Amino acid sequence: MTAATHSTLFPQVPDSADAVLEGLDPEQREVATALRGPVCVLAGAGTGKTRAITHRIAYGVRAGILQPSSVLAVTFTNRAAGEMRGRLRQLGAAGVQARTFHSAALRQLQYFWPKAIGGSLPRLVDRKIQLVADAAAACRIRLDRGELRDVTAEIEWSKVTQTVPADYALAAAKAGREVPRDPAEIAQLYSAYEDLKRGRGVIDFEDVLLLTVAVLQDRHDVAEQVRAQYQHFVVDEYQDVSPLQQRLLELWLGDRDDLCVVGDASQTIYSFTGATPDHLLDFRSRHPGATVVKLVRDYRSTPQVVHLANGLLVQARGRAADHRLELVSQRPAGPEPVYAEYTDEPAEAEGAARRIRELIDSGVPPAEIAVLFRTNSQSETYEQALADAGVPYQLRGAERFFDRPEVRKAGSSLRAAARFGGNDSLLDDAVDLPSQVRAVLSGEGWSPQPPAGSGAVRERWESLAALVNLAQDFAAARAGATLSDLVTELDERAGAQHAPTVQGVTLASLHSAKGLEWDVVFLVGVTEGMMPIAYAKTDEQVEEERRLLYVGVTRARERLHLSWALARSPGGRPSRRPSRFLKGLRPGSGTAGGRAAAGGSGGVERGFGGGGAAVPVPRRVQRVPARCRVCGRTLTDAGEMKLMRCEDCPSDMDEGVYERLREWRAIQAGHSGQPAFCVFTDKTLMAIAESVPEDERELARIPGVGARKLNRYGADVLAICAGQSGVGLDEDD
Repeated sequence: MTAATHSTLFPQVPDSADAVLEGLDPEQREVATALRGPVCVLAGAGTGKTRAITHRIAYGVRAGILQPSSVLAVTFTNRAAGEMRGRLRQLGAAGVQARTFHSAALRQLQYFWPKAIGGSLPRLVDRKIQLVADAAAACRIRLDRGELRDVTAEIEWSKVTQTVPADYALAAAKAGREVPRDPAEIAQLYSAYEDLKRGRGVIDFEDVLLLTVAVLQDRHDVAEQVRAQYQHFVVDEYQDVSPLQQRLLELWLGDRDDLCVVGDASQTIYSFTGATPDHLLDFRSRHPGATVVKLVRDYRSTPQVVHLANGLLVQARGRAADHRLELVSQRPAGPEPVYAEYTDEPAEAEGAARRIRELIDSGVPPAEIAVLFRTNSQSETYEQALADAGVPYQLRGAERFFDRPEVRKAGSSLRAAARFGGNDSLLDDAVDLPSQVRAVLSGEGWSPQPPAGSGAVRERWESLAALVNLAQDFAAARAGATLSDLVTELDERAGAQHAPTVQGVTLASLHSAKGLEWDVVFLVGVTEGMMPIAYAKTDEQVEEERRLLYVGVTRARERLHLSWALARSPGGRPSRRPSRFLKGLRPGSGTAGGRAAAGGSGGVERGFGGGGAAVPVPRRVQRVPARCRVCGRTLTDAGEMKLMRCEDCPSDMDEGVYERLREWRAIQAGHSGQPAFCVFTDKTLMAIAESVPEDERELARIPGVGARKLNRYGADVLAICAGQSGVGLDEDD
């Protein structure tokens, strides 16, 4: 569970394959039903890519097209893999393997090592930094703590790019890497590190991939056994694949092409680890028959947030920018982004903390607020400012939830209660699962009311409260669930590091915020030298910094605050200036230059067969600008384009029709178990109430009423517009 989660934790399992497709938009449905051959999903931020690919797998399984045990879905974090497994279970597709590249490779390596190599697999070291320190000592090279970390990162990069020590210097220069030491010294350390590993009989995480690749390449019988097991592959976050991971994927596939990849080149922010979007961008070249689906409907963020995100990428350059997706918000309008300038960093932190305190006092849950920064060293100032303001917070990237002492102890207590609860007087008055959990955790320090202030006591209470809330959601979704069932759920989540929400403001670096979302996001320290970071020298490095800011912006659902300080310390020289990335976007910063999106619109491009024949490039359709039907102004906001008028221009809406449409929509949403906006957005209902269509042709012309919704809801909507009473409002099913 992440701070991003809004919906019910444990929804009901769909009762059929067709029911799996309910609530998907047209492009997501294309993803879900394209079950054969190569498929490439270009998915912008907030467009529901995880929803699309999990429903794709579940639909294939429920329809009998895919066998669960033959599907391997891979992603990049244990949390993401755990979330994917959870979603698949809830869609009735249990048994599908959803793993990280490393865990999938390690599982295969452990199974095949005795057969392919003989003996037991060498021990896997969790942290390689001590081995690097020992290698430095053997080479008589002194490294401080920072240099140790940097050299370790260079060794990791070398291995995922399949670079051997002798080739390191040339490869690093070719890649334009900012090396922390003389390249010859790093190559020497790298070689010594590999010798030490061999001498001690251990392997590291990169070796897991390298050794799996070696076994699959050298032992055709092993490769065929793996390919017989897995016939269908799904790769999430494909823009982050390294050359080594791509090679492993190719060996898993063999000469087959049942592969679905999902990614967004504009969210490539890990190139320093060896990740490259080239595999995503070259997918159509490698697979001329591929189906390409573009997801651009943004369900996460308001039009104001999406407008800023699109504006950032308009100014971008490079290959990833040439394939950017122009997002279209599907949410109602929200507040404009707030820009704030401060004299120094402590003042900036105090300003953010003060505003956060006001938001919490107005009813915004602390867990729905995040403060995002470029480097971890910036967090201390904000930790102090939030503590001074009495605001609870959690530092992402610090101690993992299930590793916290209070959580481990609470788990032990719940496990003991599940086993011996009949003899525990604490549970005498507990009538259901939530009350049992509250009773057990009350002995660990949980209470109905949080302790005053912040600090360690409050943090422990927040951890226990997260478990109490999880138990309530679990019991609501699974009638008759027992304490043993909850313990099993917690064990699965601990294995996947799939933590429940902790009620505190999140402090996180931009890199660690990838994949998460919040109602309110504070982007702090948005200055030259920090964004882009000072050591970003090349055009490619600067563009990655721009993409990093884009990722930060697209974490916000409703409110976005961007701030910067003119000096580092109070009384310091005010020599800093706002980030160049905000030029033309923040008020008073001039006009931004930019280009039209090369791949902006959503939709589907069918592949062409024929042995690698050239793929025709679809012609870009010249669109006529949408103009307000009242004042004639050009419209750019998605909601205004649905209404065909400016938000502030007079409306001729039939209020009675609008209210009846809203009542009808609420009932439809309740029947289908999906959010109301999945039936029709508020703007679409307003557009219907303004035009009051008389037939299907007129209704179909309204933006937001596609063919699927016309078939499903058209008769009801037209009946309501015609003034018929009781339409869709008295149904019992």
